[in-house]
Amino acid sequence: MTIFSSDNVTGACPEVMDAIVSANEGIAESYGNDKWSSKLQTKLSEIFETDVVVFPAVTGTASNALALSVLTPVFGKIYCHELSHINTDECGAPEFFSGGAKLVTMKSEDGKINTNDLSKNIRGTGNVHLSQPATVCMTQACETGTVYQLEEIQSIAETAHEHGLRVHMDGARFANAIASLNVSPAEMTWKSGIDVLSFGGTKNGCLTAEAVVFFKPELVGNFPYLHKRSGQLLSKMRFVSAQLEAYVSNDVWLRNARNANAMAKLLSEGLANFPDIKLAYPTQSNEVFVHLPSSAIDLLNAEEYNVSEDELDGKSVRFVTAWNTVSDDIDKLISTISNK
Repeated sequence: MTIFSSDNVTGACPEVMDAIVSANEGIAESYGNDKWSSKLQTKLSEIFETDVVVFPAVTGTASNALALSVLTPVFGKIYCHELSHINTDECGAPEFFSGGAKLVTMKSEDGKINTNDLSKNIRGTGNVHLSQPATVCMTQACETGTVYQLEEIQSIAETAHEHGLRVHMDGARFANAIASLNVSPAEMTWKSGIDVLSFGGTKNGCLTAEAVVFFKPELVGNFPYLHKRSGQLLSKMRFVSAQLEAYVSNDVWLRNARNANAMAKLLSEGLANFPDIKLAYPTQSNEVFVHLPSSAIDLLNAEEYNVSEDELDGKSVRFVTAWNTVSDDIDKLISTISNK
């Protein structure tokens, strides 16, 4: 395990840790009826420029699976990319929490679904013998490190809504995408047609904090009961809400993401200088995928970088930068490869 293996390996940023310590003072109402949870709802409504309904959670898997379960009937279809986290890394949680919904996956060279493929796959509406089209899920930023442009989100959402489907965004690296596009959270979500967002904090400076954000209150439905039934309604929810409230205050989340993105760009540019190293995908957030020669892999492993071909596509090596990655970390890795 090395600093570049994932953005999950880092600790929490100081602002988040300070917020947890502060929330630990005294007593507070339980199950989300505390001042931190209330402040989080207000803060996110300000950030998204509309009234939102927020449900904190402790894992991205739970956030995604629960969001999809309230949007998708048991006989429904969820359209996503074949490399999406909900398809490759959540152990069937979306299918389980939805009661048996079917994931319909699509391929592309950059990790993003596109409108044409989506249109071709939306079929079977009204046919009792087939699972029914229900939900589209976009990962932003994608598992490949690429980022949907606003016009891509808008086009996919428009197509989905034309067919009566809801649109979910897996935002485990939401801040990295915002920083990459330099747009407002509102522009990248509800103004572009997103109905529900899984808002991630754990990968970008939180200890363990995610949230399901509803942009349309009428879609909340039975979610409070699903939230409780899944074990995500914590008795001491203040410790999750306090993390997220501090995370989105004073631009902490964006500062963290900008650093991670900048370090990824620095690493990507450094690796691209080697003629026998090729980028597998454009570096648009905080993940860098490259094709490395075996000599470079051997050298990195000798220095305990534990490099292997990533299981995402079985071909490339993944390096992930984080909120606290520094340029010295990049220089050391590049220097190691230079010795091959």
